Amino acid sequence: MTNLRKTHPLMKIINNAFIDLPTPSNISSWWNFGSLLGICLIVQILTGLFLAMHYTSDTLTAFSSVTHICRDVNYGWLIRYLHANGASMFFICLFLHVGRGLYYGSYMFLETWNIGVLLLFAVMATAFMGYVLPWGQMSFWGAAV
Repeated sequence: MTNLRKTHPLMKIINNAFIDLPTPSNISSWWNFGSLLGICLIVQILTGLFLAMHYTSDTLTAFSSVTHICRDVNYGWLIRYLHANGASMFFICLFLHVGRGLYYGSYMFLETWNIGVLLLFAVMATAFMGYVLPWGQMSFWGAAV
């Protein structure tokens, strides 16, 4: 198994990224939040694609399409709540990731930090757009403000 892990092209990429990745011995668990952000992003994309299959973007029928997803689509309620709670989990990991960067002085690397700030604003804008999509009372008044 070790030989295949080191010689097969696809397994070699996975091996170098996850198994034989050189890391310092004094690394703390605070460094996990970047990877957790990636996992949360993948969950958000997959559940968002499944929700988009049944969503109607018209303002008159958007809310009824969301109720249709929850009531009539098989496990639609689960996918919707995974998507909603995944967004909250994404932001928890994001704030902890930024906090870790502030604590450890990652802002000293200006190019990386500026890209991270731009990504933060893009994620906040995307989350706001996703919040408005169900077009319920809270999302309507959230968009009105």
